[in-house]
Amino acid sequence: MKKDNCHDQCVNLNASASVDRCTNTGADTPVNPADELTIKVPVELGAYDVTTHLVANIKFPYPVLEIKDIKKRVVITQCRLMTRTSTGSDDLFSDGEFPLFIKGYVRKNIQYASPVYGASGECVSSDMKSLTTKVHFECMTTVDLNGFVQLPVANTRREFDFFRAQDLGEGFPEKDQALSSDLSQYHQESTQAYNELPYCELVASDIIEWDEATDRHSYGPVDEGYFHHIVEKMMLRFRVKVLQKQQVELG
Repeated sequence: MKKDNCHDQCVNLNASASVDRCTNTGADTPVNPADELTIKVPVELGAYDVTTHLVANIKFPYPVLEIKDIKKRVVITQCRLMTRTSTGSDDLFSDGEFPLFIKGYVRKNIQYASPVYGASGECVSSDMKSLTTKVHFECMTTVDLNGFVQLPVANTRREFDFFRAQDLGEGFPEKDQALSSDLSQYHQESTQAYNELPYCELVASDIIEWDEATDRHSYGPVDEGYFHHIVEKMMLRFRVKVLQKQQVELG
C-alpha cells in the first residue's frame, strides 16, 4: 500500500503563499502613543493576604519518640484571576471584584527521633530520621482590583452569505426557483485579540500549626513512648501580588 504524501494532498505553499511586499499603518494601543513615549511593564493590580485552613493525617514509616524540627515551604502551583471581557456583562462581577483561584501545597520536612526497639530502663537509644511530605490546598477568594486591570478584548467571528437562485429540477414548474444561499460556499470575517494574562507573585507566608499524636504507646519510663500517626491542624496565610503587563506612559 502506497504511503500517503501530505505534500501531494495539502496546500502547495510555494504556489499559494504571498511573497508580495506587506503594507502597514499606525495602530493605537490602550495607552495612546501619539504624543507620549510608552513602555510595557508589569503593573501591580493589588496585593492580598489570603488565609486558608488545613487538616492532614500524617503516617511515619518508623516509630517516633519525639519530633525534633519541622521545616516548611509554601509552593503556589496555580494562581489564576478570572475576568470578564471588556464588553461583557457586569452581572457576575460586581463592584470590580473578581474571583482568584489558588492551588498549591506546603512542603514539610519533619526530623524526628526513632527509638531502637528493645530499649528499656532509664536510657532510650534512638536514630535520627526525616520524613518529607506535601500538604495540598486549593481555594477561591474574591479580590477587588480597583479598576486597574485591563479586561480582555473578545474574539469575533461573523459569517455571511450571498443570495443565489437555483433551478428546482424535474417535477417543478420551469418558472419556479430555489431562492436561498449556496451551501457549497462559506464566508467568514474573524478577529482575534492576544490579551495579557494577569499573573501572581508569592511575597510572604505565615503558618501556625498544631501536631498531635493519635496512637501513642508508652513503655519503660512513664513519660517515654512512641507513635506512628499525627493529626496536623494548620492555619496558612500568604501574601500574593496580582500583576499584568500593561503599556504605561513615561513621565
